[in-house]
Amino acid sequence: MKRLLSIATLYPNAHNPRFGTFVARQLEALAARGDWAVDVINPIGLPPIAMGRYAPLLDALISGEENGVTVHRPRFTLIPAVGGPFNPRMICRAALPIAERLHAAQPFDLVDAQFFYPDGPAAAAIARALGLPLSIKARGADISHWGAKPYALRKMRSAADQAAGLLAVSRALGNDMATIGLPAEKITVHYTGLDRSRFRPLGRAACRTRLARERGIPAEGPLLASVGALIPRKGQRFVIEALPALPGAQLALVGTGTDKVMLEQLARNLGVAQRVHFLGSLDHASLPVVLSAADAMVLPSASEGLANAWVEALACGTPLVITDAGGARELVADDSAGRIVERNAPAIVQGVREVLAAAIPAEKVAANAARFSWEANAAALAEYYAGLLG
Repeated sequence: MKRLLSIATLYPNAHNPRFGTFVARQLEALAARGDWAVDVINPIGLPPIAMGRYAPLLDALISGEENGVTVHRPRFTLIPAVGGPFNPRMICRAALPIAERLHAAQPFDLVDAQFFYPDGPAAAAIARALGLPLSIKARGADISHWGAKPYALRKMRSAADQAAGLLAVSRALGNDMATIGLPAEKITVHYTGLDRSRFRPLGRAACRTRLARERGIPAEGPLLASVGALIPRKGQRFVIEALPALPGAQLALVGTGTDKVMLEQLARNLGVAQRVHFLGSLDHASLPVVLSAADAMVLPSASEGLANAWVEALACGTPLVITDAGGARELVADDSAGRIVERNAPAIVQGVREVLAAAIPAEKVAANAARFSWEANAAALAEYYAGLLG
């Protein structure tokens, strides 16, 4: 059995069990195959004095076996707002002693990073110290956000030059990586996975009835779902701005974030507050109900890699109305998957109207996600890793 050491700042913990769940599912699926043993170092950033919103994270510094993966959670020193240039070094300082101890007891074969920054440069330093090959995965915001910062880009390029291979969650993201100077010849596309036992068409009428009973969302009229963090990049404001031109439509916003207060005020200003429902963060038992109930999943992102929410919506039989961001065209190959629109309210209105008029059967929409599963994701990952080891 080969042994993988994965460095992942994106990973669920006791304080935030929904944070980076897609990373955990990927590594759990890899471990479940039986040909790779997986250790994760999940460094948690805390200021020198953990007060306010950071205090609850002290209770998340728990290590142990989690769904077949051994997870280690050291604390690294985080300087809020200005610590970006130093985070890779601080992560390495916290994680390297653990990596060296584990490697001495039972050697690893490969080090990987699950996000390009700050994970990638930190993992590169650890791989050098252990004398091991390195892989780094890009997921979207690590390229669009951190790749635009010169200090981060320098570190990312250096780590990429060292790496034996790079992963991108879509072809489009791979192109973006090459554009900012990461070596194109090292990039392999590795699509996300999907829990097919949960994300499947559950019956629109039954799910609408359940949402009316449990969430107070009226069962009449079209239902739009928007799944993503409530942050400017995701663009939920454009969906709310579209609602006045979509009479009777309800909007379910799934996610949390800094834009919530602004979005609530916008809905009041436009007179649609009674039609906008903030559901917060939902687990993987509740999310398929919302997606199966919806007539469309609308997410006008400014940038993406390949959003898990897109794949999950399609698998539930819900067509997409999304912007031409990241791997959008790799999912929306024809009208059965939805519409790709401009990032403004009138375009969203038109896209939603077209999707509602088309009324594509849920099973036909779901066929667009047939190639996605965590088993397929893990098989592709194991093959890629094996290729790096020669």
